[in-house]
Amino acid sequence: MSVEAPLQRAAPKVADAGPARLRLTELFVSLQGEAAQVGWPTVFVRLSGCPLRCRWCDTEYAFEGGESTDTDEVTRRVLAEGVRHVCVTGGEPLAQPGSRALITALCDAGRTVTVETSGAMDVSDVDPRAGLVMDWKAPSSCESGRNRKENLGYLGAGDQLKLVLADRADFEWARDVLPELGLDPAVDVLFSPVFGELEPSLLADWIVAERLPVRFQLQLHKLLWGEEPGR
Repeated sequence: MSVEAPLQRAAPKVADAGPARLRLTELFVSLQGEAAQVGWPTVFVRLSGCPLRCRWCDTEYAFEGGESTDTDEVTRRVLAEGVRHVCVTGGEPLAQPGSRALITALCDAGRTVTVETSGAMDVSDVDPRAGLVMDWKAPSSCESGRNRKENLGYLGAGDQLKLVLADRADFEWARDVLPELGLDPAVDVLFSPVFGELEPSLLADWIVAERLPVRFQLQLHKLLWGEEPGR
């Protein structure tokens, strides 16, 4: 399949009415456990709410509620931590319209920002200075029907596509679908086993046997601290 140049994301215009409102589940500093930024001390901004219900979701506590706040306050709290890397996550952070303004504010403040999002939300208006880590849902998640193919055209250098796999059927689906996605070659593709379901060594062996051009990854934070929330 031919690969076209990635579409350009456009940073949202900041409204004159004041800071955007947000619902915040938690804000904390830990080591980034996934993707290209793994190992870096990172401020995690976990926004509340998610329209998806993946079978193996490990952040169900972020589905509802959250502290009502705004982009100015969240940005102030992030900057006060004195950490360069920031991860905006959820739940599904892009389900909140105000998340775009927050991402832009953090980029404006000179932070290195990544956004952990599913493939189900429109990413065309996410600030292009932020790196996307897009979770492309496999069949065993029970949410693969929510993947938006048009989002893939907005992924380019600095972005990553993550596929979390629960079994051999998921792996074969991922292997077969990758050539059809038309990804920009600059996009890193990550294969990750579902924690507690797929033996990591099995997935590693399958990747090597198939000679797939993907990066194997484990969730570092779970190896260090288990499934403890807020780590």
